[in-house]
Amino acid sequence: MAKNQRDELVFLPLGGVGEIGMNMAAYGFGPANRRKWIVVDCGVSFGGPDLPGIELIMANPEFLEENADDVLALVLTHSHEDHYGAVLDLWPAFDRPVYATPFTAAMLAAKRAGDGIVENVDITIMRPGKAFTVGPFTIEPINVAHSIPESNALLITTPVGRALHTGDWKLDPTPVVNAPTNIARLEQIGSESELPLALVCDSTNAMKDGESPSEQEVGDNLAKLIADAPHRVAVTTFASNVGRVVSIVRAAHKAGREVVLSGRSLHRIMGIAKELGMLEGLPPLHDQDMFKSIARDKCVLICTGSQGEARAAIARIARGDHPVIDLNAGDRMIFSSWAIPGNEREVIDIQNLLIDKGIELITANDALVHVTGHPRRGELQKLYSWVKPEVLVPVHGEAMHLEAHAKLGRASGIPNVCEARNGDLVRLFPEPMAFPAEVRTGELYLDGLVLCTPEESGVKGRRRLSFGGLIIVSLAVNSSGQVVSGPEMVIEGLPETEDDSVSDLVEDTIAGVIKSMPPKRRADTEVLNSALFKAIRGEVNGFWGRKPNVSVFVHRV
Repeated sequence: MAKNQRDELVFLPLGGVGEIGMNMAAYGFGPANRRKWIVVDCGVSFGGPDLPGIELIMANPEFLEENADDVLALVLTHSHEDHYGAVLDLWPAFDRPVYATPFTAAMLAAKRAGDGIVENVDITIMRPGKAFTVGPFTIEPINVAHSIPESNALLITTPVGRALHTGDWKLDPTPVVNAPTNIARLEQIGSESELPLALVCDSTNAMKDGESPSEQEVGDNLAKLIADAPHRVAVTTFASNVGRVVSIVRAAHKAGREVVLSGRSLHRIMGIAKELGMLEGLPPLHDQDMFKSIARDKCVLICTGSQGEARAAIARIARGDHPVIDLNAGDRMIFSSWAIPGNEREVIDIQNLLIDKGIELITANDALVHVTGHPRRGELQKLYSWVKPEVLVPVHGEAMHLEAHAKLGRASGIPNVCEARNGDLVRLFPEPMAFPAEVRTGELYLDGLVLCTPEESGVKGRRRLSFGGLIIVSLAVNSSGQVVSGPEMVIEGLPETEDDSVSDLVEDTIAGVIKSMPPKRRADTEVLNSALFKAIRGEVNGFWGRKPNVSVFVHRV
């Protein structure tokens, strides 16, 4: 059989390989010209200062749209934003089923209701250990420990080979709320040698030696910090980390304290956890309206804002503009988290405000109050030894993480290590091989309510405005070249001092240009427009040292 007619299992990353976040990948099976595809995860990343006005970034699904008739389903490993946050924006157009656990399905429903999203998706519930079939793919979810409930790896089986897509995972013998990683099943997968196995694996912590601490260790440390606090204790953490919130609630109860929740996302996620029976045996949790009625030494506050979000609870508390909650000197504030890259400055600013109020600050630099949800090198090596992969594809990471993971795989004796980036096609079986830049990939921006490409977004113009300000000039001339109206000016974002006025400079420049031009040339609106533009830009650049954004409108009447 010709190579282009044989069945192949291929892996195609569309997002999340070469970057942190925006995870989206496709697995294809069949001959090169008629493959069927399943998609794993559909996440977002967040816009930073370099993308003014852009809140969310997601992988461009252009390739999937071009092959929409052969796209069979979307399977979600878990409900962190970087793995499921784009589902309601991108997937309704495909009109294909979405496979998710009960917790992830409930999170999607809550997101849809909270954001007022009209579009919906068809959810099919999946459960760990219960395989299901989608076209030529048999997919088995396998429970793994992570920092959100019901996280799963996926064993994807086809006639020519298998792929174990780990999603986000770690080895944690004592997780809170969730079951530990199913090591027995992973070892069993390694012993099933009828079909070769490819490991498509999380690389987030591939540069760190050893193994990640357990969630239970964090819970024990939080319990000590809460028990010996003289006054109030406030804790901020990721709202999605239900196990961490449960640990804090248990510690508070043991110390004889009441728990107050502040933040919409906390209430939403804990409500979902309660509905699914994850909070059995816990004492009641109070809304923020109860804060002032609880004695200072009997209160534990759990609040949102661990990533420095300006509108979240802890930011408002730090600024002193929260409508209900305030913290006093001597209270203890625990950041049970660490800053996602890009959020460091915002988090530090909030922490500085708290310190200035005399609040005792405890972070992961001071005590074990946070642990990662991703595997370190020791955990990766254990996984290799259990599942015995013939192929390793490092994913979920920036270039340095992927390279460190690839080196570890080679040093551990994995026969085929395929380094890939978004858009590379990796043939897993038969004959593993990577084909660089096989598919065009890119990003979509959520710009307010508009989903658009970077080129359509207008971000470049916003950047120019942010550095150069804006000067708009409008005037009208008649057929004799006389100025009959204006000039009117709008100047935004340029410096104005008592001694030096940009407005006066622009007025003088306009007057000079008009005076220097013969009436016949002034009557030519294009000539006058060009002369004013060049003169204004040049004079302001000479005064300011920067070229402003200038728009000139010359009207003929």
